[in-house]
Amino acid sequence: MNTSQFDARDSAHDAEVEAQLCAYNGAFEELGLRFRWDQRTLTSLAAIHDEQEQIAAYIEAHHAHLLKAYSVEFLSRAILDKKKARYPSRLQSRVDSALNPIHAMPQPLTNRRSARTSYELELPALVGV
Repeated sequence: MNTSQFDARDSAHDAEVEAQLCAYNGAFEELGLRFRWDQRTLTSLAAIHDEQEQIAAYIEAHHAHLLKAYSVEFLSRAILDKKKARYPSRLQSRVDSALNPIHAMPQPLTNRRSARTSYELELPALVGV
């Protein structure tokens, strides 16, 4: 690939990231949630394959107090539905933006609905907090 092809690919990826962020942040605002994601948050969560699980991991790590009133499944589904109404596609991971192994700390978590194991991520705090 030549330099202009790399630049075009980077520009397309940057536009995709911005579209994803707008969709997520719009969904949070529409639901009255005081979340705000930035590029670092979105990239950190990209290591989790399923979008709803990405949202659930974020809620469990940063807004566990909400789980006293709502199930993580309900909240993550509501957010994902609103996000998909704004922008249906999922952010595709790029090899060169893969998560640094330092950020993924393999600590088994048991999902309440199944016995499978996932990995807890070291997620950034909310923007502006």
